[in-house]
Amino acid sequence: MPDPVSYLLIEPGWDVVGSEGEKVGVVREVLADLGADIFDGLVVDPGLLKPATYVGSEQVGRIVETRIELTLSSVEFGRLPEWRGAAPTGE
Repeated sequence: MPDPVSYLLIEPGWDVVGSEGEKVGVVREVLADLGADIFDGLVVDPGLLKPATYVGSEQVGRIVETRIELTLSSVEFGRLPEWRGAAPTGE
């Protein structure tokens, strides 16, 4: 098995798999505050005709080069909320 890597190395296009090893999508975007070294989660593209999905950092298990392993099954992943972008800030 490959050694785990930091979330800082995650790149768009890496595979995302559920806890049973089934591919559920690919990384579209990493959500983080690099200045504060806070990993918020991922935006995952589950495939054609399916909306992007938000995966919180607490649902990310092992991160190895080119692959993210979730703590959720593929069924649980399918229940996650659609990604709608960052929440608007009050001005």
